[in-house]
Amino acid sequence: MNSPKSPKKPATNDPLDEVHEPEAADEDLAGPACVMVFNASDPSGAAGLAADTTAIASVGAHALPVVTGAYARDTGEIFEHFCFDEEAVTEQARAVLEDVEVQVFKVGFVGSPENISAIAEITSDYAEVPVVAYMPNLSWWDEDKIDEYLDAFRELLLPQTTVLVGNHSTLRRWLLPDWDSERNPTPRDIAKAAATMGVPYTLVTGIPLPEQHVENVLTSPQAVLVSEKFELFEAVFTGAGETLSAALAALLASGSDLAEATNEAMSYLDRCLDGGFRPGMGHILPDRMFWAQPEDDAADDGSDPDQTLDEETLRAIAALEAPPHDHRH
Repeated sequence: MNSPKSPKKPATNDPLDEVHEPEAADEDLAGPACVMVFNASDPSGAAGLAADTTAIASVGAHALPVVTGAYARDTGEIFEHFCFDEEAVTEQARAVLEDVEVQVFKVGFVGSPENISAIAEITSDYAEVPVVAYMPNLSWWDEDKIDEYLDAFRELLLPQTTVLVGNHSTLRRWLLPDWDSERNPTPRDIAKAAATMGVPYTLVTGIPLPEQHVENVLTSPQAVLVSEKFELFEAVFTGAGETLSAALAALLASGSDLAEATNEAMSYLDRCLDGGFRPGMGHILPDRMFWAQPEDDAADDGSDPDQTLDEETLRAIAALEAPPHDHRH
């Protein structure tokens, strides 16, 4: 059984210098690294804890999901969000932290300034544990609530954050609201703004480039660490940012250094988007378990091609085998 981690202050200013491998009294019982995730429940499976837990498991870590609230949403839009109170969030997290050693915290949308404060108190108690924070697009929410939430996140959680992840336009509006230059801010400009609140690294996504490409950049205020260009998909996805940030948190927890973890997380996201599917009438979702899908080539299993059933017959069999309300893709 993993021994619980006692709160202590880090020996250096960078928690990534001290990511601890999971320990066990019996090596046979040692399991995957653990990531504690704070996020809202998403019944559509598009984003929220559903995205986090699937992505974390897919890249080989174990998710410890702390529910901060719940969305009422489908795959196309968010209709409402119901926030848990801070006591419920704290009790969930503290109960697990007394029992399980956590290698990384991952923070998504937590619903209120009060929950931000509660989580910041927890992460400060475990200051040697890196924090990956993802800021989603909040344009679906009330403007007053957005401002209060972003102010609290900036003041309370950014000082605890090791890597901030967000879309270029989202981070620009939040961290550089008074930007008045004719040119767009660079990823380093955004990282410098985040660094004023204590964030050492920022992963800026979705930077538009010519010829239908986008760029994702991991940078500090001083230098770009990782830069990757990707072809822009001609589709609307939901949950991509949470998939990327969750995979990054899991890879860091498993012992990868920051640059390596970022490269692997971006490659994983690209494969997820390439295998994206539409389970409903809304947006396309990343296939976070793309590697578990059956191979397209039926001949790979050694079967006789002459005996392979045609597609129409296979669909009929699948319809008979599928339980009610089960969606196949």
